[in-house]
Parts: sequence; structure tokens; C-alpha cells
Amino acid sequence: MASAPAAAHSKVTRLLANWREGDDSALHELTPLVYDELRRIAGVSLAREHGTIQPTALVHEFYLKVAGLRDVEWKNRAQFVATAAKVMRNLLVDRARHKLAAKSGGGVMVASIEEVELPSFDPAFDLIDLDHALRRLQVEYPRHAQVVELVFFGGLNAEEAAAVLSAEGTGTSRRTVERDWRFAKAWLQNELCSK
Repeated sequence: MASAPAAAHSKVTRLLANWREGDDSALHELTPLVYDELRRIAGVSLAREHGTIQPTALVHEFYLKVAGLRDVEWKNRAQFVATAAKVMRNLLVDRARHKLAAKSGGGVMVASIEEVELPSFDPAFDLIDLDHALRRLQVEYPRHAQVVELVFFGGLNAEEAAAVLSAEGTGTSRRTVERDWRFAKAWLQNELCSK
């Protein structure tokens, strides 16, 4: 018999598949199952931004964007969480770009990256600069960039990130995630500090 978390994950996967096949009621049934997790991801992402948006508002923006994700071939809950972290990142970067366009000043600053154990960064950095650096990291080291997305924007710990990556078929261990995270932090530090 499946454990309660495994059964819940299986139900999420089934609902994602049903939604992809055109069952709009599946998204409504899915929402309460993933809402708290999405709100947590939004809260983690927003904790790093100096702004006024609330996690609930970011989750609502996510649901406005989720309609465009209907055609994704959903494999499991882990893939959904990884996608949610990516969408939250993109929403925050888009907000930063709009704020930058609205002002003639700098971009949106995010709170200390030291909160996630990134060594010797400036106390604050520009979210748009981080996004550009993360895109460069993704070209050279795609898995490392995904680890940053899951940990920094998704708020997952190394074990949770490893589970997401493993569910996507990479067979990534917690220790590999920890190594990737250390490397990515140093790489991003170099990129952001040399700007």
C-alpha cells in the first residue's frame, strides 16, 4: 500500500495528466493540493526581494501563467515543483524589469544572498543581474543552474532538490546537489562581483 505522501504525489501526477488532456476540473482539484507548496516557494522567492508583493499575489500570478503550461508532458509532482520555481523566478524578473522601465534608476534589489550561504556577496544584488548570470550558468552547466533555481527560488533543501532532479531521470544524489550548489555559488559570485 502506498504511503500518504506517495499517494498524494500520485494524485497530483494523475491530475496534471488529466488537465493536460483537457479536463479543466482537474486544475481546480489540483489547486488545493499544491497551493501551500506554491505559496511556500513564492514566500522564499519574495523573502529575497525588497518589495511589496505578497506570496499569495505571486501564486495568483503563477496561476494566470499556468494556462500556458497545459501542453507540458507532466511526469510527476517533482517536475511541477521545478516548473513552479522557474515560473516564480521569471515572474520576479519580469516585475524587476517593469520596475526598472518605470523608473530611470536601478533594478530591483534582493536581500542578502548570504541567507542561502552564498559566500562574500555584496549585501544586496540586482535580481536582473542574477537572472543574466544564471542564464550564462545554464548554458555552461545546466544541472547546476537548475540546482540554483530549486534551492534559491524554490526554497528546497539539498535532499528535496535531489528528489526533484532524480524524478526527472538524472539520478542525482543529495551529495551531488550539495557539490553543484557550492560550485554554482562560487561561479555566480564571480560573475556578479566582476560586473
